[in-house]
Amino acid sequence: MTETTTPRTVRLTVAQALVRFLSVQYTERDGVERRLFAGVMGIFGHGNVAGVGQALLENELDPAAGEEHLRLYQARNEQNMVHTAVGYARTANRLQTLACVASIGPGSTNMVTGAALATIDRIPVLLLPSDTFATRSPDPVLQQLENEQHLDVSVNDAFRPVSRFFDRVHRPEQLPASLLAAMRVLTDPAETGAVTVCLPQDVQAEAHDWPAELFARRVWHVPRPVPEQAALERAAAVIRGARRPLLVAGGGVVYSEASAALAALADATGIPVVDTQAGKGALSWEHPCAAGGVGSTGSAAANALAAEADVVIGVGTRYTDFTTASRTAFRHPGVRFVNLNVKAFDAAKHGAEMVVTDARAGLDALREALAGHRVDEAYSREVTGLVADWARVTEECYHRGHGPLPAQTEVFGALNALMGDEDVLVNAAGSMPGDLQALWRARTPVQYHLEYGYSCMGYEIPAAMGVKLARPDSEVVALVGDGSYQMAPQELATIVAEGLKIVVVVLENHGWASIGALSESHGSQRFATAYRRRDPGTGMLDGEPLPVDLAANLRSYGIEVLEPRSVAEFREAYAVAAAARETTAIVIETDLQGPNPPSSAWWDVPVAETARLDSTRRARLEYERARRDQRPYL
Repeated sequence: MTETTTPRTVRLTVAQALVRFLSVQYTERDGVERRLFAGVMGIFGHGNVAGVGQALLENELDPAAGEEHLRLYQARNEQNMVHTAVGYARTANRLQTLACVASIGPGSTNMVTGAALATIDRIPVLLLPSDTFATRSPDPVLQQLENEQHLDVSVNDAFRPVSRFFDRVHRPEQLPASLLAAMRVLTDPAETGAVTVCLPQDVQAEAHDWPAELFARRVWHVPRPVPEQAALERAAAVIRGARRPLLVAGGGVVYSEASAALAALADATGIPVVDTQAGKGALSWEHPCAAGGVGSTGSAAANALAAEADVVIGVGTRYTDFTTASRTAFRHPGVRFVNLNVKAFDAAKHGAEMVVTDARAGLDALREALAGHRVDEAYSREVTGLVADWARVTEECYHRGHGPLPAQTEVFGALNALMGDEDVLVNAAGSMPGDLQALWRARTPVQYHLEYGYSCMGYEIPAAMGVKLARPDSEVVALVGDGSYQMAPQELATIVAEGLKIVVVVLENHGWASIGALSESHGSQRFATAYRRRDPGTGMLDGEPLPVDLAANLRSYGIEVLEPRSVAEFREAYAVAAAARETTAIVIETDLQGPNPPSSAWWDVPVAETARLDSTRRARLEYERARRDQRPYL
C-alpha cells in the first residue's frame, strides 16, 4: 500500500479504501460509543480474493495509519455468515454488526436468504457481494449470468428486493457516496436491514486518490425519536377510555433497551403485557402484569386476554400473522389499536392511533400521559388468575414423564431451569419456537433469542456464534432439531477454529415435527415429513428409519458429544457441557409426535378446496369454520 505525498489524498485500491473506511465507523446512543463493525465474515473466491481479500490481509498483518484492526472470521457457508452477523447485531441491540464478503456467482447469491432474514427482522447487516467485471472486457467470465436484454444485470440483482439499500460501485469515484448512504441505513432504527454494496472484481483492485477525510473516525448517532405531543395525547385518550387494555411487546422494546420503561408503565397502570417471539423477556415473566406469548403459538392466558381486549397497545411489533393469529386473536367487536413504533409503516397498521417514536422514549412519555390512570382491580385479578392457570399447564408440559421417548417440552423445562438469566437460548424454526413461546419463562431480554420473522432453518448454529462473539461471558445454547441441523452445521468448524464455547443441543426425532403436525391437522397425513428409506413395496418414503448418525457427524468437527437417553440424564449432560471450556454437543432423542402444549389460537394455512381424501375434506370444513373469525382490523 502506497500513499501520495499530498496530505489531502490517500492512494488506495477500492478494496483497501473500503476496509479502511469500515474500520473507523462508530455508533453512539445514550452517550455510549461502539465500533459499528466488530469484524468481517468472509469466504474468498476469484471475485474477491485479490481485492477485498488482499485488503483484509494487509489490515490483519499491520493496520495502516488511521486504520483500525478488523478481524476476519473464516466462514464455511455464505448464508451462515449472514446469520452469524444477524445473531451478533441482534444481541448488540442493532448498534453493532459484522460485514459479510463473498465471491461472485454462487458465493454471493448464497447470501440472499440471509439478506431476506435480516431485512424482514429489521436487523442491520452489511453485505459485500463481488460482481462481474465493470469493464466487461473478458465477458462472460466464470459464473456470470448473461442477460441479452440488460447487460448491466448480474445475479446480484437478486439482492434488490431483499435489501433496505442496494448499490453497485461501477467506478471508484462512486464508493464514498455508496458507503455513506449504506451507513445511514444501517444505523437508522426505522430503516435498517440488509444493506448490499456490490463490488465488481476489477473495480476492487483499481487504485484511486481518495480524500483523506473519508477515513476520519466517524460516529453515527442512533436517534431516539420522541413522540409528537398531539399524537401522544390522542393515544392516551384512547387508552384511558379502555376497560380491558392489553399491551403487546415486540422486538423494538428489546432493541431500544426499554425493559425498565415497560415495567414502569405496567407498574403504574396495571395494563397486562403479552409478548411476541422477538419481544419475549422484555418484561420478566415474574412481573405481575406479564401474561406470556400471544398469538398462534401463544399461551392460553395471553390469548384469552387478547380475545376480549378493547384496546391493543402495540409497542415495537410488526403484527405478523403469528402475533395476530392470522387476524383472529383480537376479537372484541370494537377493538382499537394504539401503536408505538419507530417505523411509521408499522405504527399505522390495523388503523391504529399511531405514535412514531423510539420504544423507550414512547413508553416513558406514555406513562407520564397516563399519570393517575389504572385498570380496574377486577381486571388485574382476572389476569392473575389466567396466568396462574397457564403456569400449571407449563409445569405439566415441563414435567410430563412422557415415554419411552421424552417430549421436547421436557427438555425445554430442564433448560429453562438450568440456564442463567444472562445466558442465551438460540432457536429459529420448526415446532420448537411454538412450544418455546408458549412455555419459556424469560427473566431478561437477553435470554431468549428466537428468529421467527423468517423462521429460517439452519439459523441456530451460525447465529449462536454471533451471539457468543457479542456476549463472550454468557453461556450460549444453540437449540436445534435434526432437520434444521442437517441444513447448516458448517459453522461448527468456524466455532472450533475460533475457540468459542457454545452448547449445541440437538433434538433428534427423525423428521420434521412441526410440518408433520401441520400436515396431519390439515388433512395431508404427515406425508413426506419423517426421515425414512423409500419402501420398495409402496414406492413411498415410509420404510425403515434412516441410519444417519448425527452424534458421529458432530464428533467429526472435533466436538465432544454427550448422548443422554432421559431428561434426568440430559440435566447431567448439560452440567458437563456448561462446565466445559470448549464447544460441547448434546444429542437427545425425542418423540416426533409430541405431545406439545395445548393450542389456544389459529394460524391461516389454506386447505385444498377439493380433494379425494376424506382427511382433507374434513380439514377443509374446519378451515372454513375457523376463517370466519378473521377480522380486517380497519
